[in-house]
Amino acid sequence: MSVLIRLPLIVILAGIGALAMLIPAVYASVMDFDAIARNFFYSGILFLILAGMLGIATAANPAGPRARSMLLTMVATMGLLPLMLAVPFSESMPDTGLFNAWWEMVSSLTTTGASLYSADLLPLPLHLWRALVGWMGGLFMLVAAIAILAPLRVGGFELMSSPYGRQEYFERLPKSANPREIQPHLSSPSYQTELVDPAYRVLRAAQAVAPVYAGLTLVMWVILLLLGDSSIVALCRAMGTLATSGISPVIGPATDGAGVAGEVVVFLFLILALSRRFWPGGGELRSTERVIDDPELRLAAGIVLLVALVLFARHFIGAIDVAKTGAAEAAAGPAQQPFESVVRGAAAAWGGLFNGLSYLTTTGWNSADWQGARTWSGLSSPGLILAGLAIFGGGVATTAGGVKLLRVYALARHGEREMERIIHPRSIAGGGRMARRLRREGAYLAFIFFMLFAMSIAVVVTLISIQQIEFETATILSIAALTNTGPLAGAIPLTPTFEGTAGIASAPWEGWSGLSIFNKSILAGAMIVGRLETLAILALFTPDFWRR
Repeated sequence: MSVLIRLPLIVILAGIGALAMLIPAVYASVMDFDAIARNFFYSGILFLILAGMLGIATAANPAGPRARSMLLTMVATMGLLPLMLAVPFSESMPDTGLFNAWWEMVSSLTTTGASLYSADLLPLPLHLWRALVGWMGGLFMLVAAIAILAPLRVGGFELMSSPYGRQEYFERLPKSANPREIQPHLSSPSYQTELVDPAYRVLRAAQAVAPVYAGLTLVMWVILLLLGDSSIVALCRAMGTLATSGISPVIGPATDGAGVAGEVVVFLFLILALSRRFWPGGGELRSTERVIDDPELRLAAGIVLLVALVLFARHFIGAIDVAKTGAAEAAAGPAQQPFESVVRGAAAAWGGLFNGLSYLTTTGWNSADWQGARTWSGLSSPGLILAGLAIFGGGVATTAGGVKLLRVYALARHGEREMERIIHPRSIAGGGRMARRLRREGAYLAFIFFMLFAMSIAVVVTLISIQQIEFETATILSIAALTNTGPLAGAIPLTPTFEGTAGIASAPWEGWSGLSIFNKSILAGAMIVGRLETLAILALFTPDFWRR
């Protein structure tokens, strides 16, 4: 542990990325993809040696503990580390270049899941590499949330931070036997131990989060295998679900051979992206002691159920119109029609429920019954509502993107309080300290973030629209990038562009690979901003950051 603390975090992450290259190398060798196996093996050994050399060079002169410098490390991790991860990918795809491979790795590491390549044209080892990079990106964000963002009070922690420096909800003021005893300040040399070192916090958080994260991935992989998915599909689904990256090795619904049972498993594991209370650390984000009273979970349940109900009602009304025309009687016998309608109705309800949670957590899995509802009612499934769910996002300090549920909850409670004051001007609101803080300071900070997020969408749409791209396409691509929900571009019909800079494996019908290099660069930057959040990026430009 003491040796790793002396190394820069970016060097440690580079070493981990180099070691991870050996996994697809072994898989490619077993699957007789010898050329791909050599590319990953040689790249892994090369970058492992380079990381070792950089570690030796920097260990002799370690930098002092600076918490704010870790923000630069996070930006470098999302922007520069994909250059290293893109080398074996680029070498394994002769029809692409390093830029497109870098873009692919940025999309995977930020858990966006957007791809320039059609899933049926990529070799399986490259699908495994994309899913593995996305999985590591999700783990990095879970660790960085409590080790880097929490001490700086950004990334959602600003909503629940106490101005008194303590957790008021769980801790009482300590009793002092001698009130006049002078307590040492935090700047005292007695406090300057390795416990306050940012690198030590990252490693300690990784030791707490990584076993849980890997264990849940393993459990989900085994369950999907038992339900009928192939090994590589089940593994990519498990990693894509826990990391909310939505990376899939096949074209189709959320599960291949597991069916509805597999979708239920994915649905249950997606709940982990709704609140930080399911993961180690982040205890200060708990506004309630009981899980059933958690505001993020209750808000998520209400949103998902409301969306599923609205979609089911829409398809139900459409199915009635179809029945009136006599199409249903012509398709099935009189004895089978009522039962068939009930089955299709239940499938349509499940499809709306699954997709609602999938896009709320910014994962982007699509249920097999999402399009089946269209057959039942004869109406197209509204995709724009999925973009709204992605903007809402999942839980604070989780792998999900978007505005985050806690900010939406703070704004809703503030609006509720303002309406109550209009009706009863002299009323006094209850709920405790945490509820009052969410309605006041929390709502204020949430409104600032929401405005910054809206401005970010406007800026990205403006930059993309400089070239000849339809406004609707630019808007959806911008939302998909900033919310880290790459599959959103494939769920909503877009007007594609056909520049085809990704080569023969491009997928211009999803709107990504047909873009120019300029637009791809803008969207890659939007993915990084959406992953790190706007407030964390703005913290880099404060005078205190550059002041010694």
